[in-house]
Amino acid sequence: MFALTAKQQEANRLLGSPATNIMLRGGSRSGKTFLITRAICIRAMKAERTRHAIFRFRFNHAKASIWNETLPKVMSLCFPGIPLSTNETDLIATFPNNSQIILGGLDDKARVEKVLGQEYATIYANEASQIPWSSIETSQSRLAQSSPLALKYYYDCNPPSKLHWSYQLFRAGLKPGTKEALANPADYAEMLVNPADNRANLPAKYFEILAGMSSAQRHRFEAGEWASEVNGALWSVEGVDTNRVTLAPEMQRIVVAVDPSGTKGDGQGDDIGIVVVGKGTDGRAYVLADRTCHLSPDGWGRQAVKAYKDFGADRIVAEKNYGGAMVEAVIKMTDKTVSYKSVSATRGKVVRAEPIAALYEQGRVSHVGPFPDLEDQMFSFTPSGYVGEGSPDRADALVWALTELMLGGSNYSWDAL
Repeated sequence: MFALTAKQQEANRLLGSPATNIMLRGGSRSGKTFLITRAICIRAMKAERTRHAIFRFRFNHAKASIWNETLPKVMSLCFPGIPLSTNETDLIATFPNNSQIILGGLDDKARVEKVLGQEYATIYANEASQIPWSSIETSQSRLAQSSPLALKYYYDCNPPSKLHWSYQLFRAGLKPGTKEALANPADYAEMLVNPADNRANLPAKYFEILAGMSSAQRHRFEAGEWASEVNGALWSVEGVDTNRVTLAPEMQRIVVAVDPSGTKGDGQGDDIGIVVVGKGTDGRAYVLADRTCHLSPDGWGRQAVKAYKDFGADRIVAEKNYGGAMVEAVIKMTDKTVSYKSVSATRGKVVRAEPIAALYEQGRVSHVGPFPDLEDQMFSFTPSGYVGEGSPDRADALVWALTELMLGGSNYSWDAL
């Protein structure tokens, strides 16, 4: 039998409070998405012919998570007698009173323009930490449907850094970008909902998994807290967010950079950084993907080659260490046709990273979407060294790629293979 936990009942009351903008933030698997989707269904059934939009950064994630999993679960558990008509092509769910829930992904320009061509009574930004502030602002302008319902914009997230717009808006009471004080701070409410608050609906093993994470990951995915800013970091959250985009232009060159760790794929050692970066026809750099993994050489070799093929890359760039020829052998064993070069660092990590950070300051690099794990490492790089946990494998791979694309390899020497 379905029942909300005590904390979820409290969160449900907040979703119905007078505030227009309401965020549920907290750790992973705490029931945030379920609660907000349930609240949207109730609103849709209360007022006929109302429209309610649910956005996520990636369309395929919206379809897999909300459309295929959460929405059907909410309807079967909470409203089993209510028939729902579904349009699988456009991801539109229609209730008997002709109210609709419409799902969208911000990485599909044509679809976004179509969805944002209408006005809504409710908008929900799912996994809001992944959505750029510019997209949030644009969607806010469509919260304008006249109906008996009070207009609501719901958000949920696993909190990233305190420099993220979610912290600025809901905790600091500032408008992201301008840092102006909110005209009506009472219109913004947030609440912490964590996995422990949903313990009755989760397997005990899940909490063992959380306990085994690094302290930084537990802080975010178990405690649900925003991470503190690292003083003097080479990269800033604001700088990355300002230039973040949802779609990239045509690329003139793409590289896959690999930062090998020598791991055996046995759960020990560091990750293998694999980052895809392209140089657009506009001359700017675009971070396209983070395929970092923790696999054996055979596994990460296949991962790197897959990224190379997925993005139609021109070359794989990899640091030459752990035996020199080992990296080449791994890549070539997977696919002999891959264009590959190894590089050897002539300067330390920080010195290599500083000119790349300068490219970000100049607005010459954009992240195509969110890369929270990569960005966490970037924000932990200081002039004195890396202050994060473990090795900055993802950030190192990023530096290799951008050095090749934007600086002509000036931070390392080439070894053609």
